[in-house]
Amino acid sequence: MPQVVGVLTRRFGDFAAAEDAVQEALIDAAAQWPAEGVPANPRGWLIQVAYRRMIEQLRSEQARRSREELVATQAPSDRRTAPAADDTYETDRDDTLTTLFLCCHPALTPASAIALTLRSVGGLTTAEIARAFLVPEPTMAQRISRAKQRIKASGVPFRMPAPPERARRLGSVLHVLYLVFNEGYASSAGPDLQRVELSREAIRLARMAHGLLPDDCEVAGLLALMLLTDARRPARTDPGGTPIPLAEQDRSLWDGEAVTEGIALITATLSKGAVGPYQLQAAIAAVHDEAATAEETDWPQILALYGLLERMSDNPMVSLNRAVAAAMAHGPATGLDMLKALDADGRLTGHHRFHTARAHLLEMAGDRRAAVEDYRAAASRTTSAPERDYLTTRAARLTAPERPERTTPEQPA
Repeated sequence: MPQVVGVLTRRFGDFAAAEDAVQEALIDAAAQWPAEGVPANPRGWLIQVAYRRMIEQLRSEQARRSREELVATQAPSDRRTAPAADDTYETDRDDTLTTLFLCCHPALTPASAIALTLRSVGGLTTAEIARAFLVPEPTMAQRISRAKQRIKASGVPFRMPAPPERARRLGSVLHVLYLVFNEGYASSAGPDLQRVELSREAIRLARMAHGLLPDDCEVAGLLALMLLTDARRPARTDPGGTPIPLAEQDRSLWDGEAVTEGIALITATLSKGAVGPYQLQAAIAAVHDEAATAEETDWPQILALYGLLERMSDNPMVSLNRAVAAAMAHGPATGLDMLKALDADGRLTGHHRFHTARAHLLEMAGDRRAAVEDYRAAASRTTSAPERDYLTTRAARLTAPERPERTTPEQPA
């Protein structure tokens, strides 16, 4: 867990070793807690055990001068094997945001910084990160390992960077929080559609970043986007965990407080002038959340916002969402024409979200046979079990004698 890694990194100054020690502590917890019960202070317990691992590692390497100096200057003089599990200084101080900025160190390429942060702060597995970057898992494991070594070699102290350096790292920090939130909101693999703990952690860290940088419009925009999107979470699945499209959700289940907070944030931010991609995405989410029913959604406004976002960021997913918005505003034929151009672009070739969107638009246009083919193609390509079940069900319904009511696709986070 990133809070424990932060405590040990601050104490010992070695990020890579701290993360290894915490992993060992988590293994011990997995072995002991089921039999002995979860301790009253789990974080303190993990700190205590990981601290011992760090001390053992340092003592085993005392022959090396750098380790001798580290033990002499940073290890407690009384040689305690670990702090008390209820040490308030250790457990109450949250170093996660500092760890996040550390992982986004300028010595790393943006891709390496983001991968390392997703692993160390976001808690994603190496396999999940590899899927996000479309590379083999061994390649990603090597990239993360090299990133740790570069940070270690840089000798950078564990503290929040000064404002100029903080500004240089902020883009990577916000991108990582965005990816962690999205993985929590729509899990890329596994039996569950959502990983609530990831979304909540991303929102918590975005709040911390907003508290640190209250005047940064993109930080506020990202927090607003998360709140407005996560507000729909209670209505996104049925009791069995099957996804419910946005147009079919019971909007009375949406979190009204989160919607109100998110709209207030983005409204105040947009009035400040400079507009970035997170603010535009938050504005789109706000238009969805302000509509009392799906039929009242202001699709022309959403289409215009996606047009601005597409010009600002060369992201094929944005183009995909713009095509869907165009279909909702001007009819499925318009959206399908835009999808033809996107298909020719090649960047989303074979991606399950492309096939899902096209299937919905084909269904709207009345081409049931082609829609079934795309639903099945999407189901075969997604690694999310709930999404696969939903897509398979949609295809099966379209092969039934009676056609179901028209639905609209849910907009990705």
